[in-house]
Amino acid sequence: MLSTQDHNRFQEGYQYVYPVVSRRAGGVSLGINLNTNNACNWRCIYCQVPDLVRGAPPAVDVDALQQELSVFLDQILSGSYLQDYVPEEQRRLNDIAFSGNGEPTSAPNFVEAVDVVHNVRAQLGVPEAVKTVLITNGSLIHRKNVILGIEKLAGMNGEVWFKIDRATPDGIRSINDTRANKSRMVSNLNAASRACPTWIQTCLFKVDGMNPSSAELDAYVDLIQELQTRDIPFKGVLLYGLARQSFQPEAARLAPVESAWFESFSGRLRELGVTVKLSI
Repeated sequence: MLSTQDHNRFQEGYQYVYPVVSRRAGGVSLGINLNTNNACNWRCIYCQVPDLVRGAPPAVDVDALQQELSVFLDQILSGSYLQDYVPEEQRRLNDIAFSGNGEPTSAPNFVEAVDVVHNVRAQLGVPEAVKTVLITNGSLIHRKNVILGIEKLAGMNGEVWFKIDRATPDGIRSINDTRANKSRMVSNLNAASRACPTWIQTCLFKVDGMNPSSAELDAYVDLIQELQTRDIPFKGVLLYGLARQSFQPEAARLAPVESAWFESFSGRLRELGVTVKLSI
């Protein structure tokens, strides 16, 4: 049976396609892993990808992706896959998600991969209610091919889940191991939000036994208020904690925060009028 604690990309023996039971999706999410070489342009310290390396993936074999996606979706829609492998309360296909072992938008033919999903959805008659989701760190959305892919997602009941874990340069460096530029981050979020419905996704947890600092939380709230002031039309915040083991060197330093703490912080965001979906 699938579980929220196991997101093994290769459990079905496929190169690109893998199923997971997602807390945030509330059902089965059929993942598409374009980063088959475990390469990413960020290195988040909570990342559950083993042998993660810096870089970008090779070009996607679009024929192989189409074959795998067609076969697996047919098993879910017409076969007994859900009954055989998914807990009863999770037996629904919620979405098809570009996620996997690195930043999916770094694939050189990302747009062609999006086109594959569009074609397979049409051929198999995937219900319109099944979303197509891009889970991204947002760092490459200023590229023309990436925003084109996102615009195409919008035509497939698409959503973008845009990672913002911290809002200060020090916080971003310590959690995501990158020197992300706030101005570019806000600009990319604005572009994504105007091209396709976009949620901010934020992972919060303890480091060395300490909750995120008050300064970091205040900066995050200030950023949300800035986005509101600038009329950036993001849909809300997907707030979540640790559920699976990190495979990064910092793994032993990380621990979940308490439910009551999460509820308190989500309340701060809701007071701003922000829709918050909480997954603890």
